[in-house]
Amino acid sequence: MARPKAAATPNRRLQILTQAASLFRSNGFNATTMRQLAEQLGIEAASLYNHISSKEELLREICFNVANEFNTQLATVQLQELSPLQKLEAILRFHIGMLLSRPDDVYVSNRDWKHLKEPWLTNFLTQRRQYEHQLADIIQQGIDRGQLRPLQPPVAVLGLLSAVRSIEYWQRSKRPIGGTQAVDDLITLLLKGVSN
Repeated sequence: MARPKAAATPNRRLQILTQAASLFRSNGFNATTMRQLAEQLGIEAASLYNHISSKEELLREICFNVANEFNTQLATVQLQELSPLQKLEAILRFHIGMLLSRPDDVYVSNRDWKHLKEPWLTNFLTQRRQYEHQLADIIQQGIDRGQLRPLQPPVAVLGLLSAVRSIEYWQRSKRPIGGTQAVDDLITLLLKGVSN
């Protein structure tokens, strides 16, 4: 008779997810094995299965945790009495903050989502599209109010998010760029590109 799976404590689960994201980022999702993950955690591979069922489960949890945080922040910003330009700045600052504080999680969510299995893949892509549409709506509101240049909102969203993702290159450079001034400079650069 199979033993029931022990529930992972929140701290242990977070350790597992953190290490999995690090390995997925450095090795790639397909090349990472459960044995490698167990070794990094200092436990037996069999013990790892007491906490999780597969590396697909880990990928799913990493991707959806990141997506949920972005969606929650966007919903919070939407409820605030802010101009479209202020909303855009708040969202960009959150993106940058996530990339700086949780680079492995965001990297995996941005790149390894394609390894999600159905129905998770469709769910994830639907959430992503809805998020981008909401950002495009904020940009359109800014255009309508004369705060933002008359750019195509989907193009502006793609450009802004791509520019923010360039932080990954900062983190790998031999002269890392960081601190609040660097974040402020990037925000200024991005917003000046779209604002009137």
